[in-house]
Amino acid sequence: MLTRKQYELLMFIHERLKESGVPPSFEEMKDALDLRSKSGIHRLITALEERGFLRRLPNRARALEVIRLPESVASGPASTRARGFTPSVIDGDGPRIRPAEPRPAAAGETAGGVSIPVMGRIAAGVPIEAIQTHTHSITVPVELAGAGEHFALEVRGDSMVEAGIFDGDTVVIRRTDAATTGDIVVALVDDEEATLKRLRRKGASIALEAANPAYETRIFGPDRIRIQGRLVALLRRY
Repeated sequence: MLTRKQYELLMFIHERLKESGVPPSFEEMKDALDLRSKSGIHRLITALEERGFLRRLPNRARALEVIRLPESVASGPASTRARGFTPSVIDGDGPRIRPAEPRPAAAGETAGGVSIPVMGRIAAGVPIEAIQTHTHSITVPVELAGAGEHFALEVRGDSMVEAGIFDGDTVVIRRTDAATTGDIVVALVDDEEATLKRLRRKGASIALEAANPAYETRIFGPDRIRIQGRLVALLRRY
């Protein structure tokens, strides 16, 4: 699933290629999506490449090829446009996620467990979207979750390995918009993409710090970051 901005960019490029056979310039893409800088377009194109929707053609300036469209577009009318798309990012303005009532224990579970919705994937690496789609639920001991609202995310990437968080792990997140320096948080960047990082405050700025020397610490203005939750537990299958 794509974020709203990723979807809009993909459809803008697709429509321009259909109309003229020439992809839009980065400046045109920036203006069409109402972004503040071209760096946002670079991030979106990289994300679309990684998901197999776009391909950058070598040795040709601004040459882009649309490999495929989202299923909802490919199976619908050819005139489907991005404006009808609603993103599914974890957003404090979206539906509230509440822990499910404890259910009778299934095989291998304890009666005292709490069912928590798994809401998609989170990047521990280059930011990708965190998708607010309830794929399934997991049962965790009450003492791991504690009070408050919780959700779980499957980790993709290796930028938090030195904090003991590996690709394929499941993290349990307590929903909150507040965090202190040193907390590992789900942070929403520019209302588009979510990532799992350690939060550091540097004056008025916010740093998202990896736990892997291969990744750089990224620093943002406070208006570009929204905290979606704080890590409270980690689950791993062997």
